[in-house]
Amino acid sequence: MKHAVIASPIGPLTLVGDGEALIGLYFDGHLRTPRLTDLGPRDDDGFEAAKRQLGEYFAGTRREFDLELAPRGSAFEKQVWALLTKIPYGETRTYGQLAAELGDPGAAQAVGNANGWNPISVVVPCHRVVGTSGGLTGYAGGLTRKRFLLSLEEPPAAEVGRLF
Repeated sequence: MKHAVIASPIGPLTLVGDGEALIGLYFDGHLRTPRLTDLGPRDDDGFEAAKRQLGEYFAGTRREFDLELAPRGSAFEKQVWALLTKIPYGETRTYGQLAAELGDPGAAQAVGNANGWNPISVVVPCHRVVGTSGGLTGYAGGLTRKRFLLSLEEPPAAEVGRLF
């Protein structure tokens, strides 16, 4: 395991990898302490593909990530995180919609908990999950970052009618 810290428009991001896959991407001040207790030595020269793709994403030229991912969690959490990667850029889903996709419409709260433990923020787009009313709910990076990411992904046509 090793990690790197990179600059981004939403503050420093810590990338954690096992030499083959990205296993963590955390914000400075991450609201849920990462489950990983040892991030390995810092190596800011590594993670070239992740750095490049994140740079493209923040520049608005990348809509999907093509990285080897190996998030660590329970079988249920991994199911939820896999669903998150299928939410298209510029779209959102509710916790209830994701629970229904898993075949258990009553599991919205469990989906929300798994979403909150997503260890690979931004790349596994947990920011694309909103409350039933469409309102922003908790986010490990804070709601300011969640707003930024959703705004970054907002389709240009939607901006025409915006009042703010």
